[in-house]
Amino acid sequence: MSTTHLPTADPARTARLRDALLAAAFTADGLLDLLGASAYAALARSETVPALRATRGDGPLETLVRLFLLQQPVARARAAAVLPVEDCLADGWLVPDTADGELVRASVDVRPYGGPEGQDWWIVSDLGCAVGGAGGIAGGGAGPTGVDRSELVLGVGGASTTLAGITVRTPVADALDLGTGSGIQALHAAQHATRVTATDLNPRALHITRLTLALSGAPEADLRQGSLFEPVADRTYDLIVSNPPFVISPGARLTYRDGGMGGDDLCRTLVQQSADRLNDGGYCQLLANWQHVGGEDWRERISSWVPRGCDAWIVQREVQDIAQYAELWLRDGGDHRAGAQEYAARYDAWLDEFEARGTKGIGFGWITLRKSGSDAPSVIAEEWPHPVEQPLGATVQAHFERQDFLRTHDDAALLATRFRLADQVVQEQVGLPGAEDPEHVVLRQNRGMRRATKVDTVGAGFAGVCDGSLPAGRILDAIAQLVGEDAVLLRDRTPEAIRMLVEQGFLLPVAG
Repeated sequence: MSTTHLPTADPARTARLRDALLAAAFTADGLLDLLGASAYAALARSETVPALRATRGDGPLETLVRLFLLQQPVARARAAAVLPVEDCLADGWLVPDTADGELVRASVDVRPYGGPEGQDWWIVSDLGCAVGGAGGIAGGGAGPTGVDRSELVLGVGGASTTLAGITVRTPVADALDLGTGSGIQALHAAQHATRVTATDLNPRALHITRLTLALSGAPEADLRQGSLFEPVADRTYDLIVSNPPFVISPGARLTYRDGGMGGDDLCRTLVQQSADRLNDGGYCQLLANWQHVGGEDWRERISSWVPRGCDAWIVQREVQDIAQYAELWLRDGGDHRAGAQEYAARYDAWLDEFEARGTKGIGFGWITLRKSGSDAPSVIAEEWPHPVEQPLGATVQAHFERQDFLRTHDDAALLATRFRLADQVVQEQVGLPGAEDPEHVVLRQNRGMRRATKVDTVGAGFAGVCDGSLPAGRILDAIAQLVGEDAVLLRDRTPEAIRMLVEQGFLLPVAG
């Protein structure tokens, strides 16, 4: 594998380049101001025509967009008005255009990216490898720089930002970004981890991660080459994040997406091996595809991956049928540009693979493990295709804290606890117009997972008065008196409903 055709990152020269990018407003906000919402969104889909139209001027920002995002040559004098050109040529960020020595080109894609606290960062990737294009990544057998296509490194896409958004961001000593790619997860981790290790099977990805961190002004990471946990020997971590090559495909043609194991074995192996690499209380968070196998419940199948001593929260965000899935990744691989006969043969190979494994559909979602050490671990697998509010890191952390609470509180302890209603929960009553009583009552969250759940009138009344001042049992006694129900019977039947409301985050225990 090769790291040719890539820049180096001399610290002083890279700092001057970063200053020049900031001075020209080559940032996420600056791009939005220049391009407008429509062209900005199109660029995120790798559609360049609107951005080309919006950058017909010769201002500093237009020049940088043309160079680094649209991969257009510009006059060397024009580039020198914006960038420290000699530095950029020395380190290889820019190269002379082969057709005209008066022009320069970018050697890599440099994409502005806004950090969670308003930081201005830049994600480096191979030319033509922005995620989301309609025609596949850098179509053809080799990348635009002559690099073998199997070694190309993609830029930031929806999967990357999803993982960054769900990651728990508490300060930690040691974090591991497994399968770092262009380095976005390592960049995020560097903001709250004392030490960051980043691994990848592809040495080109490690080089690009070094560039992403350096250009964004982040501390250097410990970069190690190899597959899964092999490069880190027996080291342990407080946080492991991974956007692995999870595509379920026949073979391993493309390093960035194909894991080289059959079916969903790579994701299963990562999950199963993670417990030995986590410190007590540590999290492992990853994105994954998994097979829906005929005759098996997907929840039970994926839950069986969870190692002993770990709590888990598995969320399935979508399911694709096998034909849709094959077509998506055939297009990603540029196979739709092959001849009809070759395309059909490759399509057939995907369907043969699924048939051999009994695969009826492919699920996509996220898996979070926490090393709790509990003998009674909480393992929840659920389908949630509905909109959520990112970032969800705090929501994920709170989920596991609530599991700790529920695990250590029996019904008597639950009724002795004071609760408060979570912020921005609203009540909806559903029924026929003019009816005396609603058919059912729904509690709905407007934050985080944005859940909704049906409750009976007792549950709605209970939730409505939970302000942290009274224990749950006292509230139930008052409700029993109000509705004329036996207080003992109400105390007996209500804890199950309270547990559900706590588990889903509608009710929060009040300490003390």
